[in-house]
Amino acid sequence: MRKSEKVKFVINTLNELYPDIPIPLNHKDPYTLLIAVLLSAQSTDVRVNKITPLLFEKADNPHDMIKMSVEEIREIIKPVGLSPMKSKGIYGLSKILIDKYNGEVPENFEALEALPAVGHKTASVVMSQAFGVPAFPVDTHIHRLMYRWCLSTGKSVVQTERDAKRLFPEASWNDLHLQIIWYGREYSPARGWNLEKDIITKTIGRRSVINDYFKKNKK
Repeated sequence: MRKSEKVKFVINTLNELYPDIPIPLNHKDPYTLLIAVLLSAQSTDVRVNKITPLLFEKADNPHDMIKMSVEEIREIIKPVGLSPMKSKGIYGLSKILIDKYNGEVPENFEALEALPAVGHKTASVVMSQAFGVPAFPVDTHIHRLMYRWCLSTGKSVVQTERDAKRLFPEASWNDLHLQIIWYGREYSPARGWNLEKDIITKTIGRRSVINDYFKKNKK
């Protein structure tokens, strides 16, 4: 199967499985999405979605957030991990949003990535999900599946993003990156993987990955 055929197969399969795509992180506007994505670093969406209501009850905008201390923020977000860095980032970016952007989240990559604790992936999620700008944020699921599907080398998330943007039509990026995340969680996880349920990898997957699967699961 040629790479272009693999790409078409991936898109068609994911559109059938996920015609309506849920957003993993609960939020109500660009600011709460930015905070939720920041909190999700090296954590899970489930855990973040349990903590953000507690945080946003006290502060769901930058003006209220800076009324809290870094220590108060940290105490609330401890369960998501990396709370010292994340609490400083949340306080710091909230102050910058007030001082430089009238309390609004800027709608461009450069400004977002200049904010404390905001990297390229976080900026990409916000640009994609909050503002509808084409982006392809790469998380662990996308990185794993692009390798399994022989669509990227798996050497780095930077390379995976570059390959995804080159292979998939730009108009599909915002939906596709979410569809791949859901597919990875439900059908092609890192642990407890059942190849028989993973129709995409079973059809177009990297031969070495499939062979390794059978070696590990040989009865």
